[in-house]
Amino acid sequence: MAFKTLDEFLGDSLDLPAKCTDGEVRTFHIASPDAENGLKVERLMEIGIQLAADPEAEPDAAALDDVAELNLYRAALGATYDDALAQLPWASFRVMALTASLWITQGIEAAEKFWNAGGDPSQMGPANRAERRASSRAAKSTPSRASRSGTSTPPATARARKATRT
Repeated sequence: MAFKTLDEFLGDSLDLPAKCTDGEVRTFHIASPDAENGLKVERLMEIGIQLAADPEAEPDAAALDDVAELNLYRAALGATYDDALAQLPWASFRVMALTASLWITQGIEAAEKFWNAGGDPSQMGPANRAERRASSRAAKSTPSRASRSGTSTPPATARARKATRT
């Protein structure tokens, strides 16, 4: 069996429909970035996540210097950047650029969830009641670490009694 060519199954572009400032809905085609820009987008996203987790932390100055000239949105949107900037209101442009960034760094499923949540991470949970119930049931059916529903050793007192009888 031979390896398939990556582009046969990876998907090298993202098509996002958005309502433009003229009221028309257009689909913006975002091509996969070249490797250098993809790596820069990943590094900027990592820095952002680190700063969000610890606002008191000092950002990695060397990493920021390496990408200081890089605009995250421009790198993520590539050739679509100018067209999207000219045709979209700010909120839509921002969600589109962040969706592309997630697509680059985390894959199509994360990007799709973010896009369908309107760019609001708090809305990225289970979409409907059935999904919420299923996820709640799964959480309840998973034994906790301290659960006695799995295998466990007998209490120490039983061992002590058995040892004294022999």
